[in-house]
Amino acid sequence: MASGWASDDAVNQQIEGTIADAIAIARRQLNHGTTSADFCIECGEPIAEARKAALPGVQYCLSCQQEIDKQLTKASSLYNRRGSKDSQLR
Repeated sequence: MASGWASDDAVNQQIEGTIADAIAIARRQLNHGTTSADFCIECGEPIAEARKAALPGVQYCLSCQQEIDKQLTKASSLYNRRGSKDSQLR
């Protein structure tokens, strides 16, 4: 039974949307190459050999990667904006 403006499968759509968002975030974070950069593409500092050995295809130094991860975490929390009341009012 639908209530208000929501369709019968609105909850399932919200869940599927949240999962799709999480999958998209994970795919963006994958290393697409097998050759690691010698220097960070963000700051130009050398990338440690141990880091290159541990993460094939790494492109950022540790400090730049930590900053990128921090920004991604802020920007892409798993809060489902599709299901929020604000998005339904638009």
